[in-house]
Amino acid sequence: MTKKIRIKLLGVFKKTLGKDQILLETGKSEKLRDVIQKLADSSPELGRVLIDPELGDPRPNAVVLVNGQEINMLKGLETEVGDRDEIVLIPVTHGG
Repeated sequence: MTKKIRIKLLGVFKKTLGKDQILLETGKSEKLRDVIQKLADSSPELGRVLIDPELGDPRPNAVVLVNGQEINMLKGLETEVGDRDEIVLIPVTHGG
């Protein structure tokens, strides 16, 4: 049975991809890390904006929510996501 995970994109992520959400179909529950990597692989331009190249991690560039909860309050990138879960990617603006 196919499961669907909704990924909402805000700010620069939405602008880069050209849409505000994606439905990712999967056959099983997956770790958030794998879902984000699939998203980055599907759009290398988004991957460059989303994933920190030195750390291989989206957290320096994005606040990541799963079903309304910030992932650091869950299991971080090891959080399991599955059917009908919603991931929201909110860009972090850096100043200097």
